[in-house]
Amino acid sequence: MLRAVRFALGFPRLPGLRGMSSRQPPVLAIAREETSIWERRAPLNPLQVQQLVRSGIKVIVQPSTRRAYSMDEYSQAGAVIQDNVSEATVIMSIKTIPVDTLLPDKTYSFFSHTIKAQEANMPLLDAVLDKRIRLLDYETMKNHKGQRVVAFGQYAGMAGMINILHGVGLRLLAFGHHTPFMHIGTAHNYPNTSAAKAAVASVGREIQYGLLPSVLGPIVFVFTGSGNVSQGAQEVFKQLPVEMVHPSQLPFVVASGDNRRIYGTIVNREDYLVHRHGGEFDKEYCNVHPEMYKSEFATTIAPYMSVLINGTYWDPRSPRLLTYADAKQLLTVNGGSVSKPGEPCLPHRLLAICDISADLGGSLEFMTECTSIDSPFLIYNPVNNESVAGDMSASGMLISSIDNMPAQIPREATDFFGSHLQPFIGEVLRIDGSEDFKNLSVSPTVKDSLIAYNGHLTPNYEYIQDRRAKREAKAAEARCEVTPAQKVLILGSGYVSAPVVEYLTRNEKYAVTVASNVASDASRLVSQYANATHKYWTLGHDDKSESELKALVSEHDVVISLLPPSLHIVVAKVCVASSKHLVTCSYTSPEMRKLSGAAEDAGVTLLNEVGLDPGIDHMLAMQCFNEVSKHGGIVESFVSWCGGLPAPEFSDNPLRYKFSWNPRSVLSNLKNSARYLKNGKVQYWVVVLLIFIALVICLQLVDVPAGGWLMHSACPVDVIPGFNLEGVPNRDSTIYSEKYGLASLHTILRGTLRFLGFFNAVQALDQVGLLDDKEHARLNPSLSPLRWCDVMAMLISQTDVRAIDLKSCVYELLGRDLVKLSALEKLGLLSEENVALKGTPLDTLVSHLQEKVLAFEKGERDLVILQHKIGIRWSDSQKETRKITLVEYGDPQGFSAMARLTGLPAAIAGEMLLEGNINRTGVVEPLYAEIYEPILRKLNEAAINFKVMSQS
Repeated sequence: MLRAVRFALGFPRLPGLRGMSSRQPPVLAIAREETSIWERRAPLNPLQVQQLVRSGIKVIVQPSTRRAYSMDEYSQAGAVIQDNVSEATVIMSIKTIPVDTLLPDKTYSFFSHTIKAQEANMPLLDAVLDKRIRLLDYETMKNHKGQRVVAFGQYAGMAGMINILHGVGLRLLAFGHHTPFMHIGTAHNYPNTSAAKAAVASVGREIQYGLLPSVLGPIVFVFTGSGNVSQGAQEVFKQLPVEMVHPSQLPFVVASGDNRRIYGTIVNREDYLVHRHGGEFDKEYCNVHPEMYKSEFATTIAPYMSVLINGTYWDPRSPRLLTYADAKQLLTVNGGSVSKPGEPCLPHRLLAICDISADLGGSLEFMTECTSIDSPFLIYNPVNNESVAGDMSASGMLISSIDNMPAQIPREATDFFGSHLQPFIGEVLRIDGSEDFKNLSVSPTVKDSLIAYNGHLTPNYEYIQDRRAKREAKAAEARCEVTPAQKVLILGSGYVSAPVVEYLTRNEKYAVTVASNVASDASRLVSQYANATHKYWTLGHDDKSESELKALVSEHDVVISLLPPSLHIVVAKVCVASSKHLVTCSYTSPEMRKLSGAAEDAGVTLLNEVGLDPGIDHMLAMQCFNEVSKHGGIVESFVSWCGGLPAPEFSDNPLRYKFSWNPRSVLSNLKNSARYLKNGKVQYWVVVLLIFIALVICLQLVDVPAGGWLMHSACPVDVIPGFNLEGVPNRDSTIYSEKYGLASLHTILRGTLRFLGFFNAVQALDQVGLLDDKEHARLNPSLSPLRWCDVMAMLISQTDVRAIDLKSCVYELLGRDLVKLSALEKLGLLSEENVALKGTPLDTLVSHLQEKVLAFEKGERDLVILQHKIGIRWSDSQKETRKITLVEYGDPQGFSAMARLTGLPAAIAGEMLLEGNINRTGVVEPLYAEIYEPILRKLNEAAINFKVMSQS
């Protein structure tokens, strides 16, 4: 009866099950895919699972709502849906399984990416060997002809082709041309390949109607390889009005082709490989000795192609298809037409490359990073060897190289893959580890695909350990022999220094020195990095300190000063005298600006304001302003708020604040003046000075540019719904109208954020004199200790705390404000606790708050909020409000958000100076695209993401 049902449904017999014990039916599990949010494929579809179940196999499917086939579909096919797969002999997935979930003494099958001894996957291989796992890799399943029997190649080609057609549409639009390609989406936007091909066919009809601008000239697609990948790509390509030509016809096609059709050519090795000593191409000889051939692809084929579809396998002994030099040369090949008003010609013939092989550093030497399904394109510029994501108008060539292309067509890819895997499942289920490997009674296709067996590499793959050992030995040798070519000096070992050190030491050619007057902090900072050292430096303004600084600076190529702002000018003068570049995260002071001429004469860059605020705020703003200007818009208003805060759950203190950066600066900045522009008028903070004389309150309106009145003018700020925030303006915002090149602004405000209650509490600190930064004779550290109540009595001019009711006196001084009084009490400032005297009231307060009250405890995290609100008017008089928002939490086990967001931009800027990628000299700020674009891109790569929202 079972046989009748099986054949009635069209199921093939399942080979390999003969001889298995009927008392112990085999159990197979399909694991949940956890390596990527886009991985929705499975090794078998529900229909294939049903065949296994009806053959007497128990199939367990781990729950997953991400899988393209639903759990209900598998359940209806007879599978058991459960998380526990321990009873399975064989566990299958598509991609690698997390190491910590691997079960010992099981047979696993997936794409392991270990056969080239890939360094990233060696921990996986170690775990496989340690747990005596039998690992079958689909990539190594081949027939007697050496051809892979289980793969997704066809669907990789189809998805890649759909994606690159979409990318070509975007790239041509950036060059000034609307084309039918704009009507093609990315592969994952279509429910199946039939829908995708229908969309491509529709575009093909538009091309036949002549809707491709003639100025583009003939568009030529070049396909490398003739395998499944190339065939899949061609299947989609041929939905267009295609004319396939021989590679030798390309010059004629480019000279006289028709823009109502698309041209394609398939390039095989014999079309571009030439024997180094002459003679005909010999396929068999080339297979054995590919190193005896040289490539002419760059000169005979590449100059004529618009799009390259690369799907060929590359042997490291073979010449590359294209090198770095070839790529640079291709950008000089003219687009072939003359520009007319409104009809710009292409800057170069090559538009795009789709490297479906995704072989990093392979046949395309410059292909060193993969793109992803959610960010499928980048623009590679071979002139500076840099890539840009997200800017289709950037100079260079568009590249798409997604290493999991078929995941975009998950159901069909699963069907196709499972149909090729299914014939071998019976054999795989027999591999339970009970037999010696040499006696394993399965087909060569299955046996030769086993990389590991019962704790050992199988004979065909023992080379992995050799290759791995050689690589590790070479790396160790390199570490011993390489003398770092470039040296960077980091001054300071405070909050921000750690992420700077961590980032720069990733590059082994950099030697990093941390100089600090706190030797223990500096030692801790560098202890885990082989290419980092520390030196003691007697920080100060005296001759000894300056002499030590000169010696330190002279030994390095770039200096990153993370010192208090007042010391930057000392460092800058030494850097100019020593012809060394300098990076700081601080505002450019008037004294620093005066050094610009001398720095230019010395060829030195003094790069300031490369932190968070200032820094990232400038860069995000300038990126937006330039984009608006490029598209004909005008920026009319700019309001920016930024604040470093404790995460809300850790803000339960009177200030609603904890120190995530220089605590002295946090409080001393409250004494700065503030100025901004609102609706075309310069606004100064004007405050009401409350003078209490007896019981009479006199009100006097005063224009105070500085001195602490800023904190009296806080107002609520609705930046992020759910956060109860207030803010004050930050310094003089009006100077940035000129810096940003925005003469059209009617409003500009840059402000500081705090949680509601902060400014009221710091008013109390100021009112009792604790924010005074002048030396106080009685607070000299050499004198006898004081209690906080003694300090408070002294500051409010009461000589004997025993003779007064201190609390009542302070209460009166605070204007009978119980909230303020409570804040001082909770901060311990009216207590009998002994004080660590630090010379000034401010420094004494800072020491107390930093060490005992407002320091982050273990397990706590901070928060940074930055938001720009930009008012834009477009040429058609339409208005837009654009918000750019960054919300970043710190890592309790790693760096704080403030340290990371301040330190990383400075570290990246230092790296750019070391590599000669900043050419401006003098006093510089990150207001230029050649500076801020690379920094923002690298911040994005570091998972620091900015959210942009637009509202008309």
